[in-house]
Amino acid sequence: MEYGIQLPVQSQSTIYTEPWEAGAGPADLVEIARAADRAGFAYLASCDHVAIPRRLAPAMSTVWYDPVATLAFLAGVTERVRLLSHVAVVGLRHPLLTAKQYATLDHLSGGRLILGVGAGHVREEFEALGVDFGRRGAVLDECVDALRAALGPEEFPEHHGKLYDFEGLGQRPRPAQERVPLWIGGSSPAAVRRAALKGDGWLPQGDPRDRLPAQIAGLRRLRAEAGIERPLTVGAIAEPLYVGEPAWDVGRRTLAGRPRELAESLRAYSAMGVDQLQVRFRSRSRTELTDQIAAFGEQVAPHLLKT
Repeated sequence: MEYGIQLPVQSQSTIYTEPWEAGAGPADLVEIARAADRAGFAYLASCDHVAIPRRLAPAMSTVWYDPVATLAFLAGVTERVRLLSHVAVVGLRHPLLTAKQYATLDHLSGGRLILGVGAGHVREEFEALGVDFGRRGAVLDECVDALRAALGPEEFPEHHGKLYDFEGLGQRPRPAQERVPLWIGGSSPAAVRRAALKGDGWLPQGDPRDRLPAQIAGLRRLRAEAGIERPLTVGAIAEPLYVGEPAWDVGRRTLAGRPRELAESLRAYSAMGVDQLQVRFRSRSRTELTDQIAAFGEQVAPHLLKT
């Protein structure tokens, strides 16, 4: 079971942000990315929102870095960790534009991109950009098909659909990867079906542990019924973590304690069929966070492989 991290600082929803992130910036992101790279994390993830309406700003904040710019910036200061959009609301942009941006990112990073996509949930973003919010599921379905073509090996990709139609338009550089992994986010029945039938991976949206087995079983069933034999990377988002005994209140939902105990708890995800686990650490500063990342890589991760 691999482990990755949603970057702090780049998105600052009140649901999960820590107070110190409000004053953080690019230098902090660089140190956190480098710490995750050294600690063996499989990926760094960045979110996607174009603009937050005033009605949602108190809860979501308006701090949402652009994922392409953020991941490209961090690609230049890391060596091996992969770069995940979690998730790109690709329906807000034409697939050729999305493909140009992410193909360039994959090319420049030496093939480290994982393209995570989702339908989106903020109506005003869609309205401002002239996209039908009510049809966002259908838009995403076709975007996935169009992106498969546009991120494939062909210099002149071709797609003919109801919403997008293109051929004879060349795009270089091509992605460094022969097949860019396309992970689909969301936990609704439509999102799970989309992931099963169209995705290389599934990114659940905060499903608690007790819901995951049924969701994973549904994914496997849909995929088998469709005769799809390619492996599917199943993800999960762990509870907040703290490696060691905290000297401050980390919240009742946080898993805290000795490395072996944390690993034993997290191995339950692997037993359910989870392939990659997104982790998040409670912290009061950048230094405490990078220390937690290092401790997880050195002390917890080796035990995740043990049964």
